[in-house]
Amino acid sequence: MLVAKRTALAVAFSAILLIVLIISCRKQKIPGMSMEDKQIDYPAAYVVNGESSTISVIDLDKNTVTETLELMETDNEMVMWPHHLSLYSIFDMHRLAIGVPGMDLSAGHSGGMNDMKGKVLIMDAVKGKILKTVNLPVSNHNAMYSPNGREIWVSQMEMNGKVLVYDGQTYALKNTIAVGMEPAEVSFSADGSKAYVANGGDNTVSVIDPVNKTIIATIPVGAEPVGAWVGYDGKMYVDNEEGKTISVVDVSTNAVLQTLDLGFMPGSAAHNAAKKELWVTDPDNGKVHYWSWDGSGNQWTHAGSFNTAAGAHAVAFTADGNRAYVTNQMAASVSVINVNNHSKIKDISVGKKPNGIVLKP
Repeated sequence: MLVAKRTALAVAFSAILLIVLIISCRKQKIPGMSMEDKQIDYPAAYVVNGESSTISVIDLDKNTVTETLELMETDNEMVMWPHHLSLYSIFDMHRLAIGVPGMDLSAGHSGGMNDMKGKVLIMDAVKGKILKTVNLPVSNHNAMYSPNGREIWVSQMEMNGKVLVYDGQTYALKNTIAVGMEPAEVSFSADGSKAYVANGGDNTVSVIDPVNKTIIATIPVGAEPVGAWVGYDGKMYVDNEEGKTISVVDVSTNAVLQTLDLGFMPGSAAHNAAKKELWVTDPDNGKVHYWSWDGSGNQWTHAGSFNTAAGAHAVAFTADGNRAYVTNQMAASVSVINVNNHSKIKDISVGKKPNGIVLKP
């Protein structure tokens, strides 16, 4: 009788252990096991957290984090130091291209690039699922979808700078374009007629014909440019880190129309067409400065500043221009800003060292 009871207890214990193991396996991320897809079918902000290697998804209606997506390669290896991203949307399809330089760029963009290799991750923005990992020979700053979504452009941050152009569907390399020294951010004009890459090593911006993949112009700007940020007024805004300036570039003539002396190292620049304002983040002081357009003088005039948090970096505006989201790298947060009175609505905690941000409608 005692033996029978022990046998029954052993069988029961084994059954319980099996149930626990099954439940545990369902909760854990096991290599090769596909996780349940998300359903991010609401207006959302996607925030790249460099140190955490995650994306925080913020519901734009609730201003709360609804998902935290771990950035894993397609072979289930975690990526290191993702930085900036771009979004391509058409109908119900939304794709993110995430640039992974593999190193921390939060303190600046000069140096430390030898022998580093970069990556591009392609994510289904609705399902939160990585679709493809593209390995690059050299570290990159961002990954930018072309305006029609047919291509993905990435820089190679080396002395003999290059821009690599990949097919947006097959991810095959299509073109290699020689640019300046140590190129960083790749961007497009609002009308899609020109591509830009900021060459931090030789203080220039390369202007590229996106159809023929040829250099149209090389524009001298300030010291150590990082990105030519899109304006919706026929201009591009180049943030020069070491020079502590913004170069205002005319898209039609490739000429520098104005140089804004900042007095601080810029994090990035963002143009709000609806409010006719130019915002520049001030990471060292945890602020955003803004300029107003002076139509009579045909130039930008400094209009004020406001606090966000330590390491203010990237800005994204809602479509109506009334609200802004600012990533704060050193505070691990995103500040939500009322654009009309330049006041903070709230801070949202995200992952460590948040960098790039895009908004999905």
